[in-house]
Amino acid sequence: MLTIAFVVAAYLLGSISFAVVTSRAFGIADPRTYGSGNPGATNVLRSGKKAAAAFTLLGDAAKGWLAVFLAIEFAPHDATGLLTVALVALAVFLGHVFPIFLKFKGGKGVATALGVLLALSVWMGLAVFATWLFMAVVFRYSSLSALVAAIAAPIYAMLFHLRPELVLATAIMSMLLIWRHKSNIQNLLMGKESKIGSQSKSA
Repeated sequence: MLTIAFVVAAYLLGSISFAVVTSRAFGIADPRTYGSGNPGATNVLRSGKKAAAAFTLLGDAAKGWLAVFLAIEFAPHDATGLLTVALVALAVFLGHVFPIFLKFKGGKGVATALGVLLALSVWMGLAVFATWLFMAVVFRYSSLSALVAAIAAPIYAMLFHLRPELVLATAIMSMLLIWRHKSNIQNLLMGKESKIGSQSKSA
């Protein structure tokens, strides 16, 4: 019952869209109505409001970190507890991607996944973030950066000696994140992908 309670709570926390909440607080258009239509920090940045994008990024990452941190702290310190942490990591991520509050049409999960990874292992999370940052600085494509970081995440999880359950959870998140970027992959191949910081006229 405790595991179920943790998982449900994590999913509901993940379902809170900071892109939508922050946009309303800053008085800008709903991010689902312009740009890529994705309720995430990169699309909020297209509104031209860097502060709103920053708050979105921090909020989405924080909910991923908080859910996993609480599971680590309060779940039993045994095999059952380890499974609970892995399931909570997936639940908060799935909440962001398929939020009940937005009719299951959420963001792509990059920031939330980063928060989850930082809670599982600070050094692994920083390694994934460094990978994303390097790709973003060099190529200026948020989607390409996310894809490379997603591919690297399970590798880092093994290199940092995470338990198999947590490596598997990381791999599942990575696969889902790559799947959520399928339209971006097509745009990258066709040279139509927007670069970081490009603004949307309709924003």
